[in-house]
Amino acid sequence: MGEMLEHFFTRMGARVSFRERVRPRSWRDEADDLTLDVLRDAHGEYFSIARKPGSETELLVLDVDAKDRHLLLMSRKGTEKHRFLLGHDERHWFVASIPERTPVSRVRDAKRALKPDAVLAREHGLRSKEVNRRVNAARIRQGEWFFVPVPDASVDPHRILRKEPLLRSRGGNPHVCDELYRDGGITVYVSPDHPNGLTEDQYQALSQKERGRWNWRVMRRDPKVYVRGKVRHRDHKTVVLEGWHEVFGNTETLAAAMRNVVFLD
Repeated sequence: MGEMLEHFFTRMGARVSFRERVRPRSWRDEADDLTLDVLRDAHGEYFSIARKPGSETELLVLDVDAKDRHLLLMSRKGTEKHRFLLGHDERHWFVASIPERTPVSRVRDAKRALKPDAVLAREHGLRSKEVNRRVNAARIRQGEWFFVPVPDASVDPHRILRKEPLLRSRGGNPHVCDELYRDGGITVYVSPDHPNGLTEDQYQALSQKERGRWNWRVMRRDPKVYVRGKVRHRDHKTVVLEGWHEVFGNTETLAAAMRNVVFLD
């Protein structure tokens, strides 16, 4: 199986390593059975595919877009199936989980499945060659984030934050925004034990001893977020947003492999 799969990775210009998994290295984990990751050695980045000993999970490549350097991989164990888009974005290789509600079989459809409904609605009517560009008439994309212009956004100037990070709850390197404004959402209390946050009721239900174990951070779950100016990230080209843009994350969080990740800000 390894030799067969390696052929497809070579077609898109990538290296791949297969091994038995001793313990998880990444949150990209499918049913504690399969781990997909991007690692680095002396020769640069490569994909790492690890399965636990005795795994019955099958791996199939459904589609390869060699020109765009993307590949659609499916894992199958009995009736359970998961799809992953693997590819190159600007400077680095990546792995993205595709929501199970969209059982795609082509790379181009996987890219569409990763777009939130608000972005798809704005892109309606664009020519097919434009919809997967990082910048088109409907929005700007930087990594997993989409920025949709909102010319009439109502923003309280006293609540604008500067040099503010934008990230998902599992950590990683944040996208840093010149100006950011958030509105709405649910207040949550975040700690190392509860990285996705507890609601007010859940937090108050903890014992005083449990609450005293950590320095809790008060954050907002799934707020509306608007950004303006430059957005920087070390893995992506800096984008410049003229006027306020609403922020939307890709749909990867809807996949079973990402079910514990939420948008905290």
